Amino acid sequence: MTEKKAKKSATLNQEYVTRIKPLLKQSPWVLRITEHKGKPVPVMVIKGRFSLDGDQKNGGKEPGNSVLKEQGMLYGQSQRRCLPVVRAIIGRVCDRAGIPLELQRFLNGDRITFRGNLPLDEEAGAKLSLIFKLQERVQDMDRTELLAWRVERFSREEAIYWLTRATQYGATASRWAQAGMRTMLGGQPGDKDLQRMLEQLRR
Repeated sequence: MTEKKAKKSATLNQEYVTRIKPLLKQSPWVLRITEHKGKPVPVMVIKGRFSLDGDQKNGGKEPGNSVLKEQGMLYGQSQRRCLPVVRAIIGRVCDRAGIPLELQRFLNGDRITFRGNLPLDEEAGAKLSLIFKLQERVQDMDRTELLAWRVERFSREEAIYWLTRATQYGATASRWAQAGMRTMLGGQPGDKDLQRMLEQLRR
């Protein structure tokens, strides 16, 4: 590592400790960058904040009465294809004063070295949770990336609505909803228009 890169890394680490890490106590969602045995590194884990009785917390209020629960995971080839989308989503997260946190800086470079937790707002958390959940059963990486870009373009309200439909109506109804959303957002395998739509969304 060059002296310039080392200095930049030290500055980013200092900002994480002083400005970003304190926000984790109240953020409604957390993106954890970690390592799991048997999985390509790094592994991204999305966690939502829930009250102790199981209800999702609104805006991270009453952090002392809540717990973080894993809501999805992203790694390997799917992560590589979705990384530009993840960066775009977390890059819009702001602090309570409306100042961007620029969280995408922690996921820059060809090799992600950051390990730790990043605080997310409701919009970013809902979008990533939905992407992480929907990509689980998709083998075609073009479809995976397409559905990720389409979720990225959801409004906050749309992301929260569709995440609720895909996860909170019981096991069977949630499974059906997720299957339908994979087709709605990612098309059918082998569809001739899939690549054209994907190229348009990448711009």
